This record gives sequence, structure tokens and C-alpha cells, in this order.
Amino acid sequence: MKIHFIAIGGSAMHNLALSLQHKGNHISGSDDVIFEPSKSRLENHGLLPESFGWFPAKITSDIDAVILGMHAKPDNPELERARELGLPVYSYPEFLYEQSKDKTRVVIGGSHGKTTITAMILHVMQYFDKEVDYMVGAQLEGFDRMVHLTDSNDFMVLEGDEYLSSATDPRPKFHVYHANIALLSGIAWDHINVFPTWDNYVNQFQIFTESIVKGGSITYNTEDNTVKTLVEASQNTIRKFPYSTPEHFVEDGVTYLETPEGPMPLEVFGKHNLSNLEGAKWICQQMGVDEADFYEAIASFKGASKRLEKLAGGNNKVAFKDFAHSPSKVKATTEAIKEQYPDWRVVACLELHTYSSLNAEFLQEYAGSLDAADEAVVFYSPEAVKIKRLEEVTTSQIEDAFQKQNLQIFTEPEAFHDFLFAQDFDHTALLLMSSGNYGGLDFEKLKGKLQNV
Repeated sequence: MKIHFIAIGGSAMHNLALSLQHKGNHISGSDDVIFEPSKSRLENHGLLPESFGWFPAKITSDIDAVILGMHAKPDNPELERARELGLPVYSYPEFLYEQSKDKTRVVIGGSHGKTTITAMILHVMQYFDKEVDYMVGAQLEGFDRMVHLTDSNDFMVLEGDEYLSSATDPRPKFHVYHANIALLSGIAWDHINVFPTWDNYVNQFQIFTESIVKGGSITYNTEDNTVKTLVEASQNTIRKFPYSTPEHFVEDGVTYLETPEGPMPLEVFGKHNLSNLEGAKWICQQMGVDEADFYEAIASFKGASKRLEKLAGGNNKVAFKDFAHSPSKVKATTEAIKEQYPDWRVVACLELHTYSSLNAEFLQEYAGSLDAADEAVVFYSPEAVKIKRLEEVTTSQIEDAFQKQNLQIFTEPEAFHDFLFAQDFDHTALLLMSSGNYGGLDFEKLKGKLQNV
């Protein structure tokens, strides 16, 4: 097929482009800006546009499909030309559905844990050389791309994002996939720029549950009351498999999972990750992997990129990076570190970086989220608030919202960096939570400080 990407530079879009090229398709694309690592990866495969911008002349009548990314606007000139020619135009999830409509679609949904659960499933499948198609929201160790498509595999594992499909398709992505096997990990209000109320946000997960193919299944976290109520009230004719956090214990900084064969040490830790593991186990069993084999494979799982990723460590000190930014993720991640290192000082640093986290009204959702930390720090850029055209957020609003005694707040990158590098990290676990970079923090220099010489 001849396929053109409008906004090819996105994280998901460029991975789909690489996957389709690997499959033997002819790929072209455009974008007005492309950042690393997308830029280098596209260039290495001969797919980087010669010039940035939108060029309607690229849209010709012999193109079999046009894939429209979220970054493109509804009045994009290439999109308008494609419509003039009557070409098939797909959003990213629509195209993935077209590629998998004859397969068993496994869709992992939820406000948190999606990437980790998907990564766990793929790790187990790879461990046993079971070939599956997939789409996951992070680059995983041992996998060349975030998207893999074939004509032969029976299963397609999809991370089910609740964000919108494209500029012209306002449906959440996971509504489009029509899962045969689904999982719902938890519901915690997010993306308030799109879903302005809690009820509106929860409704998207109800639609997801009803979109599961008749006779299919949903595996759901009963420790999340919203999920439990929603799934158990559903009239959809599907099987329902509840799960909860499995029995485990921590000893000498190692988490052990209780199994029928006895305690098993894990590379990952934290109650939220143990819950993710239990959900992944149920899904893998539905994909033909029995419980004993699952445990054998999952013992070597080290986590998804930027999810409690170990940055550095030496004797009596350690640092982790995590993508956590929503209140529920911040709370779960901070508690996980404290549970793993109960006798150490835990310093938790959160950057408020997303649209939701910088919204003055939404800030109240963070109450108690940093309570497990011995020292809690919040960094945000007033400039970022202006760029997002939000109302000014004040330090007093942040203090009131988090309700954490002795919370330290930084608005200048240099002051925050100075604070970090002035720390004595002996018997300390440092947690850096952000989807940004704290105003240009030198992570390599920080690693040097944490490593014992």
C-alpha cells in the first residue's frame, strides 16, 4: 500500500510509520516540526520529510490511505486535498482497528497502569516466543518499535488511551478498538481540557465497557470502587474477571510475590505494580499462558521506560525517575518508594507540567498525594502556565492543595537544581516525577552525584 502520514513526527505516529514500512508499504509524510528521538529514527529509515510544513502536492490520487495525527489541525491543507480526491482518511486508532479487525484485540484501559500492564503482557509473550501484534505507549527494552503489525498473528495487544483520536475524530481512542479481551485498571480524573467534569470522564470508560465485543471479556480492578461499580453494573453480554493486589512482602529492599510455589523475588515494586502484575496475569491466561509460566516470565520484568525507572544508585542511596503526574499516580508512586525503602529518607520531587496539573481548580485533586514522602518538593514554571493560557497558579494555592507540611515549592529552575545538588543523599531515596525535565535538569550530573566512586 501507499500510505501518507499527516503529522508523521508524533511519538505514536512515527512508530506506526516505521512499522508499516517494515511490513513492506510505501510511506510518505509531513509535519511542521519534529523533535528527537522521532527525527533521527525517521531519518535513519529514509522517512524524514525533506522540508517541514504542509504540502498539498504530496497528496496524489494513487495514495491508498491517509493517516491523520492529533497534531494536525482540522483545516490542514493536506487533509483538505485528500478529501477533495476522495481518499480514505483514518485517525491513528481507526487505522489500527482496520489492521486488526480479523484478530483478537486485547485492549488495556484505565487512567493509570496502561503502559506497564501492556509491557508486562508483551514481556511474557516475548519470553515464550509467542508472536503478537501490538501498540504500546512507550519504547520497551527488547522491542524495536512501539507498534508491530503483521498479517499472520492471532492477537493484537493495544494500550487503550482515553484521549481523543484526531483533530477531526473526537472519540477517545479506546472506543474505536472494540476489544475482544479488555482490562480496566482504574479511573482517576485526567485530561480536564477535554473532559471538564468527573462524570463526563467516567462516562468514557462506561462507553469503553459497552464497546467490548459481545461474548468478550473484561478483567477489572475491584480495589477501584468506580471501576467495580461501573463494570458490575454493565449489561453488556461479556465475561467479567475481577482482580486485586496479590499477597506480597518486602525484605531487604526486595519485593517478593507469594505464589503457589513459594515467595518469588521481583524486579518491580509498589502495590500499584503488584496490582498491574495481577491484571496482566489474567490477560495472559486468556491468551494461553498458564499461571506457573506467567510467574516464570514476569520475574525478569524490569518495568516500562520512565515508570519507576532507576536513574542511579550507590551504597545507601538511590534515585528513580517516573512519568507520574496525575494525583493518583503521584500518590501510588510515592507510597511505593516509601514501602520499598521504609527506613530511608524519601525525597519526592514533582513537576507540575501538564494542562490538568497546572489548572487551579484541578490542583485540589493532589491533596495527600505526597504524604508518604519525608521531604516533598513541587516545581512548576509560571511561564508554562502562561503558554497554556491558564489562570495564574500561586505558591499558596499549591500549599493549600497538597496539604503537606513543610512542602517546598520552586518556580525557578536554577533554584530547584541548586537545592538538589546541595542535598546529602546518604540513606536517601530520591524520586523525580515529571513528564517534563524540571527546566533543563542535568540528569547525568545528578547521576554522578548519586554514584559512589
